[in-house]
Amino acid sequence: MTLKIDIDPEAAAPPYEQLRAQIADQARSGRLPVGRKLPTVRGLAEELGLAANTVAKAYRVLEADGVVETRGRAGTFVAATGDAAERRAAEAAAAYAREAHRLGLSRAEAQAAAAEALRAVYGA
Repeated sequence: MTLKIDIDPEAAAPPYEQLRAQIADQARSGRLPVGRKLPTVRGLAEELGLAANTVAKAYRVLEADGVVETRGRAGTFVAATGDAAERRAAEAAAAYAREAHRLGLSRAEAQAAAAEALRAVYGA
């Protein structure tokens, strides 16, 4: 399996975010299997024509999100993301529910606000 990344310089999203999103999507879909070693920061930066700091930032965010794990000098590897991603989403949803309740929103109002936020991010 090869790492397929396309960076669009005309896109609204910055290059590090495009890189982060594509690696995360490939890891979650299984196109990048758990345990697969990712290219080095410098190697991927050269391959994509990006600054090394751009790739390093994407890798840091991916690691914080639990999508990849860095094993010191051994490199960066795809982590088992399904559980971590679902757990973090559940935690965020629970925090939202508590905050909406604290603010006095009804269940319907809280659901409407969440649905609108999802539409804004995912599209109609």
